[in-house]
Amino acid sequence: MTTLHHSWFMTIRHVRALIRQPIWVFITLVQPLIWLLLYGALFKRVVEIPGFGGGSYLDFLTPGIIVMSALFSSGWSGMALLDDLDRGVLDRFLMSPVSRVSLIAGRLAQGALIVVVQSLILVVLALISGADLAGGPLGVLVLIAGSILLGWSFGSLSNGLALIVRREETLIAAVNLVILPLTFLSTVFMAPALLPGWIGDVARFNPVNWAIEAGRSALSADVDWSLVGPRIGGLLLLAVVSGLYATRAFRAYQRSL
Repeated sequence: MTTLHHSWFMTIRHVRALIRQPIWVFITLVQPLIWLLLYGALFKRVVEIPGFGGGSYLDFLTPGIIVMSALFSSGWSGMALLDDLDRGVLDRFLMSPVSRVSLIAGRLAQGALIVVVQSLILVVLALISGADLAGGPLGVLVLIAGSILLGWSFGSLSNGLALIVRREETLIAAVNLVILPLTFLSTVFMAPALLPGWIGDVARFNPVNWAIEAGRSALSADVDWSLVGPRIGGLLLLAVVSGLYATRAFRAYQRSL
């Protein structure tokens, strides 16, 4: 119960910080909006390529852009931690009896809130632009759930890495090195049948692609739950392992003081 209470306190702290700077939610939406509205319009006829499978490219693209938005926003989570570190806020928390789990749980809860808000905005814009999203509200919930789990995973990894490197320049370089390749080594923009063979092989083990495939299937008219379930399960396992890594990083940082 103590851990839950501390986690709730830390969540409120981070949500208050977010409320004071709500523009952050929309700033991180700029790039996904460009991809969704401009890229979606520019390449809408790509579905006519033999092997793509037809349908609406906007329907195909929307789940990938929502997952990409969650990935990008969570990947930079460690920057806020570095700010707390520089101002001495983190050191004061670590000298207190606060649960170390709550230190990461509060940040992940704030990240989940950002993912929900951004995902709903992108869904509404996609619908206005003509997307069908046949899976309805349940499909949207599955997509958001997968995005949150992916965000938790990379948010935890970002925070853990921030405690290890403790430099903004190093964290920025590391995040860019991971996020961009994982995005393009997935089916965000192209159907699996049209990917180069080696990219398709990598995508099978790419957690970003797990979230995309789960969301895309859940939003289709014929949901394949045998595909959705294992991918959501894999993302849940990754989130747990990443959270444990971040918690251990907090403990290791404290021992170094």
